Amino acid sequence: MHALHAGAAGEAWTALGQRLPRPRAILIASAHWETRLPMLTGAEKLETIHDFSGFPEPLYRIRYPAPGAPEVAQRAQALLKEAGLSAGIDGSRGLDHGAWSPLLHAYPKADVPVVELSLQTALGARHHLAVGRALAALPNEGILVIGSGHMTHNLREWSRGMVTGGEAPYVREFREWVHARIEANDLDALAEWHEAAPHAVRAHPTEEHFLPLFVALGAAGERMQAERFFDAVEDNVLAMDAYLFAGTA
Repeated sequence: MHALHAGAAGEAWTALGQRLPRPRAILIASAHWETRLPMLTGAEKLETIHDFSGFPEPLYRIRYPAPGAPEVAQRAQALLKEAGLSAGIDGSRGLDHGAWSPLLHAYPKADVPVVELSLQTALGARHHLAVGRALAALPNEGILVIGSGHMTHNLREWSRGMVTGGEAPYVREFREWVHARIEANDLDALAEWHEAAPHAVRAHPTEEHFLPLFVALGAAGERMQAERFFDAVEDNVLAMDAYLFAGTA
């Protein structure tokens, strides 16, 4: 719904797009594309995929007609191959809402070329760190790497209104644990989040909305610096924390 009503999160994405240097292209890992091995969109023209149901009709009229970047997809595929990671290019897939809903605010003119990257949820955090690290050369080539997911994502609790009275304590504990490890650049500890973080399973009953974070962290390089530029929780259980990572590959 942020695509229709920006809210504070959408406003933060808009401010970020205005603040950053204009990228040559964007590579965005989305929680809404899961495949067996890493896949990249390779089309020159990208369809706007409305991969949801039961929402207001105006949401389905939204189009985000950003051009694709086949050469960036090929470059990313080559980098992944150099790192020992097989990857493919999908010449027909467009952008799902995990990609276009934040980009709609950050780059509203849809004039920055985009490549979407899929997740391999069954392979966990360390795999996605490795994917990000393999792509760490891209920011130095003018490519903005984005991980699009959620800091917490328990839709059952959200849809049923199971938590009232403000931010759920488990959400606060989980996001504070993650924030402390990001600030310390302790990616090894963070990669063990499923076993080590408080309330991990409740925060993420399924893992796909947390894994894009690791792609972005890996791409930032070894001397990563982090800035949390948005810090809020919606409807008591959906943490919307957003980070900007900068570093040297």
